[in-house]
Amino acid sequence: MATTGEERTARSWTVERWLRYWLSSRTSIRPTTRLHYTRDVENFLIPYLGKLCLAGLDTRRLRAAFAQIANTTNHRGQPQSPSCLHHLRTTLRAALNLAVREGVIINNPARHLEVPSYRKPHPQVWTDGRVDEWRRTGIRPAVAVWTADHLATFLDAVVSDRLFALWWLIALRGLRRGEACGLRWCEIDLDHGVPFVVRNRTTAGYRVIEGDPKTAAGVRAVALDRHTVRVLREHRRRQLEHRARRLAAGKIWRDCGYVFVGPDGGPIHPGYVTQRFAKLVKAADVPPIRLHDLRHGAASLAHQAGADLKTLQELLGHSSIVITADTYTSVLPLAQRRCAEATAKLVLNGARRTRRKIKTKGRRNRPGTPAKNRCANPSPTGYAAEPAGHRLAPRSTVTDGDDTRPTPPRPPPST
Repeated sequence: MATTGEERTARSWTVERWLRYWLSSRTSIRPTTRLHYTRDVENFLIPYLGKLCLAGLDTRRLRAAFAQIANTTNHRGQPQSPSCLHHLRTTLRAALNLAVREGVIINNPARHLEVPSYRKPHPQVWTDGRVDEWRRTGIRPAVAVWTADHLATFLDAVVSDRLFALWWLIALRGLRRGEACGLRWCEIDLDHGVPFVVRNRTTAGYRVIEGDPKTAAGVRAVALDRHTVRVLREHRRRQLEHRARRLAAGKIWRDCGYVFVGPDGGPIHPGYVTQRFAKLVKAADVPPIRLHDLRHGAASLAHQAGADLKTLQELLGHSSIVITADTYTSVLPLAQRRCAEATAKLVLNGARRTRRKIKTKGRRNRPGTPAKNRCANPSPTGYAAEPAGHRLAPRSTVTDGDDTRPTPPRPPPST
């Protein structure tokens, strides 16, 4: 039976060989993206699909392989999450899209693969009820946000920490972890209260990667309030004092120029920042959140303070205002209550106006109430009272047998 060139080519490729080729061709992706792709390929796709021929790959076989993956457990001993399966499908679909573009296969079978539905968790505020439930059962939201009181409690507990200014900056101005770790003193104008975010210092595994911010909109200037400027000045003063003590003791100090550094003055590792934050949260006895949740909280608190979505988008460095609206503006209880009160006030005011209209209309339609175009004090005869000097003569009647008719009134005397 004759076969096409694509089929003959596809039979010469195994899925494993193609996935490795695809990874090697991805030369312009970010290191963190490459790390995620590599994990998906090495830990899941090759073990469960690698021996199959690319030409024999179809939706039925993909469905069977993903069902096997779903029955495995992750590093926490829990079943694989819908999020993990979505990531795997995205990686596989991208790899097979290249095979379609290069003419190796005709169709991408991963396009029609269904996985369990997944909804990205949105931040939930640590209300009193949620805090009580967490203390009683240990159950916590996947993504949580502190209230202003929780944040104040935490900052008060860590005021003497060496990285206090970093916690303050992320919590109030919403910087990403990598943006804060990559901030340098030469990029902060303390006189005008403006740091310039131009760098992202993050990790791929444990390896530190330094490059541009996550998006083009991430390159931005961030306005600081006067208190935040004082916090940064105090941080600078402490850093210089620590430097002087180390040099006086004959120890090494690395002048790297970063705002947040390690004990020897070298750049701080972003992974250490995450671990340090988790320890401080536990010691402060406040509801647990992740370091990135401080960024969620900064957006929500700024929104509660009156910032509109466009201002928040620029503050956080989002490429789209939709991301800001959907992800980062969790409505805090006070703002939610204010909105509820305003809504109820509109309804109640409308009800009061309606009741007043009904009451007024009822008085007008009450029996014995004069018509609107009648005089307020009608005469006993049923005719409107005349002005002084123009009083009509009293009515007289003309009797003609049984016919009794009122005579018309005489006109007023001429003047």
